[in-house]
Amino acid sequence: MPNKRPSASRRAENARQKAERLRAEQRRRERNRRVMIASSVSTFVVGAVALAVAFWPSGSGSGSGTAKAASPPASATLAPAGQLTGAPVDGIQSGAMEQLAFHIHAHLQIYVNGQQKQLPYGIGIERPYQMTTDADGNPFAEGGKAIYWLHTHDQSGIIHMEAPIQVQFTLGEFFDMWGQPLTTSQVGPAHGQLTAFVNGKTVSGDPRAIALNAHDVIQLDVGSVVPFQSYTFPAGL
Repeated sequence: MPNKRPSASRRAENARQKAERLRAEQRRRERNRRVMIASSVSTFVVGAVALAVAFWPSGSGSGSGTAKAASPPASATLAPAGQLTGAPVDGIQSGAMEQLAFHIHAHLQIYVNGQQKQLPYGIGIERPYQMTTDADGNPFAEGGKAIYWLHTHDQSGIIHMEAPIQVQFTLGEFFDMWGQPLTTSQVGPAHGQLTAFVNGKTVSGDPRAIALNAHDVIQLDVGSVVPFQSYTFPAGL
């Protein structure tokens, strides 16, 4: 008995079901594609966040932490180094080269209304400077016509104390070498209530009397108070 061909209505129903299956398959493939894209984006974002956390300076944000590795921009320098003549400043001598019999370092960081300000290079160095750059390409004053026992080479905040004999330097002497005032209501050109920290502890009284000892970390906050930021000295200092 010969096979009967499907009726027209049956053929139409088969065509409709086939079209529906094709549309369902297309929707499934589209969902899979979106899941793959979302997964890739999520992986990228997680990786980017992880890298940001890994390389974000530990001292950023509020609270105690290590000071930022990167210095503030050059435009944030509090005040330029003063002009020196080679004559003694507060009894501190200068010479043609550095004296290393006594050789220690301290660190000074200054915040004005919450914004960090740089120390300039060349404090305690008589112009013209002998300029070079450090490993990161930042300016570095190797020396000048004369260099004092108390000086800065760069804008990192590191204070160099290098003398032929052991000397007890003070923060007031450093500011005199800088050519800037220091009081309980003024730091350089910045005016406001001063809060001073030494190695994380608040100190009161005349800030000029603060002693500069080996690896002291001194923080001066003018106006608003920034939680103390610790500092890790580079190897060899």
